[in-house]
Formats: sequence, structure tokens, C-alpha cells
Amino acid sequence: MSIKIGDRLPDGKLAEFIETETEGCTLGPNTFDVATLVKGKTIAIFGLPGAFTPTCSAQHVPGYVKHASELHAKGVDEIWCISVNDAFVMGAWGRDQQATGVVRMMADGNGDLTKALGLEFDLKGFGMGIRSQRYSMVVKDGVVKQLNLEAAGKFEVSNAETLLGQL
Repeated sequence: MSIKIGDRLPDGKLAEFIETETEGCTLGPNTFDVATLVKGKTIAIFGLPGAFTPTCSAQHVPGYVKHASELHAKGVDEIWCISVNDAFVMGAWGRDQQATGVVRMMADGNGDLTKALGLEFDLKGFGMGIRSQRYSMVVKDGVVKQLNLEAAGKFEVSNAETLLGQL
């Protein structure tokens, strides 16, 4: 069963590749508790099958980078991209997409959070293992307020423009 509007995000951890060392964050992969990160914040989250894949790289991430300031103006504190990839790959992809400092590229390396959300997608037939379905959501203080889940192979409702219109 997948997450729905009104549900609280499940407990979980995500990793992010940190480019610049700050207090409490060392260079390289850092692991964060999801419940701590979302507390008191409005987060626009989008999930996708994989870093450096065609639709994800050509449309999904660029749309959120392009519309980041508009999302912030509508009350979004942070924008997260979640994928079942490791933090090194997500960090490199973020640099490639010019998303560093705009979209937090959050790695769900083993897909544990994705599975807890009920949004896993079996791509073993394509040699990609278990990945994430394509979706977007708005989460306020840990509770899902909007959720847009794509049909398999589609990119119609999880884009930044749709989420922006829902805020």
C-alpha cells in the first residue's frame, strides 16, 4: 500500500553528498533522519527512477531547478529529489544538473524509504533493480498535503509546474 494525502512520512534515513563542510556536516556523504529534516518545514519532494536517466535528467530535475524560486515564494522551504542511488551518484548528478544548493539530491541507497512509502518500482528486467516510481509531493511538518503519482512510463503530473499550481 502506498502513502496517501494525510499520511505522515515513514521514519527513514536519506544520504546527501555534502560539497562544502559546515558545522555538523562533513564533506562527502552524510546521513540524515527524515523526521528531523521535515520537522516544522514545507518540503517539495520528487522521486524518480534513477540518476542520469533520460527523462529524469532532461525534464524532471531541470524543471525543479528552473522553478525553485517560485516554489520558495509559495512557501516551500526545501526541494528534495529522492532516488534509489548512492550519495556519490546523486552528488555527481546534482553537479551535472546545476542543482547544487537549489535541490537537495537525496540518496535512498537501498530503497528503504521508497519501500516504506510503498512507491518502489521493479526494474530488474532492465538491469536496474528496485527503483522508485516517479512522483511528487508536498510535505508540511511531516504530513503529505499533495501527492502526484505517475502512471508507468509517464511524465505528466510529477513535474514542478503541476506542484507549483497546487501550492
